[in-house]
Amino acid sequence: MSIIVENITKTYGKQKALDDVSFEIGSGEVVGLLGPNGAGKSTMMKIITCFIPPTSGMVTVYGNDIFEHSLEVRRKIGYLPENNPLYPDLYVREYLEFVAGIYHIGNKSNAVSNVIGITGLMSEQKKKIGALSKGFRQRVGLAQALIHDPEVLILDEPTSGLDPNQLTEIRSLIKETGKKKTVMLSTHIMQEVEAVCSRAIIIDKGKIVADDSTSKLSLSASGIQVTHVEFNKSADIKKLQAIPGALKVNLLPGNTYEIESDKTDVRERIFKFAVENNLTVLSMQKSEKGLEEIFQQLTKK
Repeated sequence: MSIIVENITKTYGKQKALDDVSFEIGSGEVVGLLGPNGAGKSTMMKIITCFIPPTSGMVTVYGNDIFEHSLEVRRKIGYLPENNPLYPDLYVREYLEFVAGIYHIGNKSNAVSNVIGITGLMSEQKKKIGALSKGFRQRVGLAQALIHDPEVLILDEPTSGLDPNQLTEIRSLIKETGKKKTVMLSTHIMQEVEAVCSRAIIIDKGKIVADDSTSKLSLSASGIQVTHVEFNKSADIKKLQAIPGALKVNLLPGNTYEIESDKTDVRERIFKFAVENNLTVLSMQKSEKGLEEIFQQLTKK
């Protein structure tokens, strides 16, 4: 495992930011750390990257623990904080050479040229950072996180405040990076997790409330499926809700009904209901609850 988090607790006075959190991330995984504001996401990332110590518990990165081998942990991690601290008066290439010097990289010029190519900064490398768009500043932040070729990449809200085109570019870059490195990113944008991550960890009030692959999380977290059916005329909701397996029925515009059910596929029963009640099924579509709905279900107050 590239990252092992064991029973991490972090308290600030009487407030628990993290409460006995444990998880493991394997090499090559792209994992989304989700949660509402104040859930403990940034605190967890700061502990993994050795910025702050936990109150109790242990984190190891490729076998190196954050207490005894913190310098080795930092060498193995590339970190992009949420506020992306940059030097606006430095030129892009100048800044990246400065970062390369901090990591004692032997051939700084080659390392900078390589990371500029990876992050698509060729056209911007001679500009001052302060003159760049936010999307390119994020690319510079990613470049400084990648310049020492780390085995783990930790990204805290990497697409915050970007426009749709910039979002697509940065997500694509993260996904490509994830083919070679372990990536952990925090966000509260569900579409981002579905687009980039293979696994999601949902944290709320300092505790993990769900941890699974993005494809399985919906069903494992709720066991709820949703079927949308459109009839040629209105149906009796009470009779529709009496279908075996149906948990809840919502009326939508245009004689369309949203039927929440357990793991049972109720489509055949809906067809039978339509025949028995002289209804024609105009359309029907089954899906599991989306990640956004599950997030709201697990983290609502």
